[in-house]
Amino acid sequence: MRTGLYPGTFDPITLGHIDIIKRACTLVDKLVIGVAINRDKGPLFSLEERVAMVEAECAKLSEKTGTIIVAHPFENLLIDCARDVGASIIIRGLRAVADFEYEYQMVGMNRKLDADIDTVFLMAEADRQAIASKLVKEIARLGGDVTAFVTPDVKAALSIKYPKN
Repeated sequence: MRTGLYPGTFDPITLGHIDIIKRACTLVDKLVIGVAINRDKGPLFSLEERVAMVEAECAKLSEKTGTIIVAHPFENLLIDCARDVGASIIIRGLRAVADFEYEYQMVGMNRKLDADIDTVFLMAEADRQAIASKLVKEIARLGGDVTAFVTPDVKAALSIKYPKN
């Protein structure tokens, strides 16, 4: 069974993330969505909320694709998380050239830590590439419509965090 790890903060999960997850399902038999604890980022949603959102959105995809998809919170090194879940590949989403420079450095470090785990880069569909959780939260906080960026369930969760004045 080929296992992949798609890590991120998922604060919140967006349609861009979901697009990458769909693509990743064609590459692996089991996809672990690594939900990073990352206290430095100060997430809007708690770890439990983010895991629940990922599980809810991925349940539909798992059923549709036949790929086993599980959410897995982690706070250790990415390469250690990959080892912990038995992943042979790490899946990363790219939005822009700026992402690539950071990701390129990360791949080099991860290869030094474990040369047996490869990294695969996937790009979301063109209409999803600009979606960033940070921007989605900003739009929601300022009362804008996030319908084009998240699922209805995630939009509802955002409206609880940012009720209209």
